[in-house]
Amino acid sequence: MPTLAIIGAGPNLGAAVARRFGREGFAVALISRDQEKLDAIAADLSREGIEARGYAADVLQPAQLVGALEMAAAELGPITALQYSPLPFRSFLNPVLDLTPELATQAFQFSALGLIHAARTVLPAMREAGEGSIILINGGTSVKARHGFSGTSVAFPAESAYGEMLHDALGVEGIGVHQLVIPGAIPKLRYTIDEVADKIWEIHIGGGDFRTMLIPLDEGRE
Repeated sequence: MPTLAIIGAGPNLGAAVARRFGREGFAVALISRDQEKLDAIAADLSREGIEARGYAADVLQPAQLVGALEMAAAELGPITALQYSPLPFRSFLNPVLDLTPELATQAFQFSALGLIHAARTVLPAMREAGEGSIILINGGTSVKARHGFSGTSVAFPAESAYGEMLHDALGVEGIGVHQLVIPGAIPKLRYTIDEVADKIWEIHIGGGDFRTMLIPLDEGRE
């Protein structure tokens, strides 16, 4: 059975994506910091006939993140799809004049280094199989910096650059690496949560360019 791992899984978009992939026969590994919340989401999915388990891990703790991905692969099957979508801390949305080196470092670790650790954990199995996908979910500051959202404006572009390099390097091996940019909060956009999940599924199966904009940048806000 193919397995989807969602890093940053929650009851809204994460659960919707889990349902969308679950309908296609995927098992789902739900990864975030709160085991109790993950267990509740997994229970809901299980009642719908989707095999899902929660694995608590903090993306700022590489050993935890790698361990969760390795345990998920051992229990559910090799991870053939990875969604990297941890929700940024509110402190990453501070004005640029309040951005400290320590906060910038934390934001970089959260977005870019977390992705690098996750990708390096799942890619060996994907490359051996000759298939797989990694999908990044980012806000609008991955495309255009905003001085009121300094942490993500520093960190998201680094995450994007790494993802785009993987896209260029791995496409010939049958592995898709893509980014969906969502400029603004989903409830305020013209798409429902389920429609965004459908878009992520389309990106998974369709390949194509590295970056997809859910809406034009000037229609949304980070």
